[in-house]
Amino acid sequence: MKISISKGRACGTVKAPPSKSMAHRLLICAGLSRGSCLLHGIVRSKDVEATIECLEALGATVEERGEDTILVTGSDVRLSSPDRSLPCRESGSTLRFFIPLCLLSGSNAVLRGSRRLLERPLGIYKSICEERGLLFSQDETSLLVKGPLKAGNFKVAGNVSSQFISGLLFALPLLEGDSVITITPPIESRSYIDMTIAALAMFGVSAVWRDENTIAVGGGQQYECREARVEGDYSNAAFFEALNVFGGDVKIENLPPDSIQGDRVYGKMFAQLARGTPALDISDCPDLAPILFAVAAAKNGGVFSGTRRLKLKESSRAEVMTGELARFGVSSSIEEDEVVIYPVKFKKPEGELSGHNDHRIVMAEAILLTLTGGVIDGAEAVSKSFPDFFAKLKALGIEVKEIEDQ
Repeated sequence: MKISISKGRACGTVKAPPSKSMAHRLLICAGLSRGSCLLHGIVRSKDVEATIECLEALGATVEERGEDTILVTGSDVRLSSPDRSLPCRESGSTLRFFIPLCLLSGSNAVLRGSRRLLERPLGIYKSICEERGLLFSQDETSLLVKGPLKAGNFKVAGNVSSQFISGLLFALPLLEGDSVITITPPIESRSYIDMTIAALAMFGVSAVWRDENTIAVGGGQQYECREARVEGDYSNAAFFEALNVFGGDVKIENLPPDSIQGDRVYGKMFAQLARGTPALDISDCPDLAPILFAVAAAKNGGVFSGTRRLKLKESSRAEVMTGELARFGVSSSIEEDEVVIYPVKFKKPEGELSGHNDHRIVMAEAILLTLTGGVIDGAEAVSKSFPDFFAKLKALGIEVKEIEDQ
């Protein structure tokens, strides 16, 4: 799908969508409970749909109860023997959260996803399975695993992805014995681990930081039935806040001021980018990278460290984003763990922009195009996390048109 965006100043009020990250977590906790849980603020993006379908494959049931409300009836995944594969689609969170859950039983479980998804690192789980004599067999689009996983001590690198730690946190409380997760520093995206621990607590499950690198997880716990609401998403709200950096007048609602989401730092980072050419460490907020690069390109440049993991996202985000910024006349350089956006004269892009099948790339490009106008090819990628992104942008007074195929 091609989208044309005209130059314009955004004004108005927009409601931040529910947090996809927290939606995954609340859905899984509800799906592990013994009973029914009512969840509000569930937007069925493609990633959230993947998690719902994987829960159903493990025996949970999900019923619609309103526009953004669902009733989840959980199942005992320790007894599950899925007769169909778990469709993870392109969701890294879904795949990494469900692998430990699939290891709780002694049955074969197949998790499927796109080639790009299965290219993303899974070595931590592979090592855990090999150390414990569990089955872990992977090809280009599927993964076969078989447990049962036993309680114990788990050593996990902290600089690959916090999703591995979160995946273990969902599963370990259901084992008979106590477990300990030791994380090798540096720990990146610690806030996402804290989000998982907070979600567990909402459903009566305890996991505790013993020290800054160790989490203790008691065994024999049970997820309790709860009614919960997904809070607003700072990571997606950042795209609309960037409009204010570009001279807009946009008010964003539905953002909890006391949220522990790490991406809430965007406000401070945008202010630094507007004032000068700052050095910013984004190791704890890698999802903000595309919009931070975009703001830097249109303002005063910036030096970004902690960028190594960007190559492991839906696209190689540092490479593709800097490539697209070059169409605006922006120069940049990429090192192993650093990206530099150089301050230059920003101009209307040459030719169409590409979405690279990456929702955050598309949204960052769309915000930039409000300054110049232009076209994005592959704009449908926003459906992965934010299906009504363009509708919200249009409601703020920006002219957005879908270009029909000729």
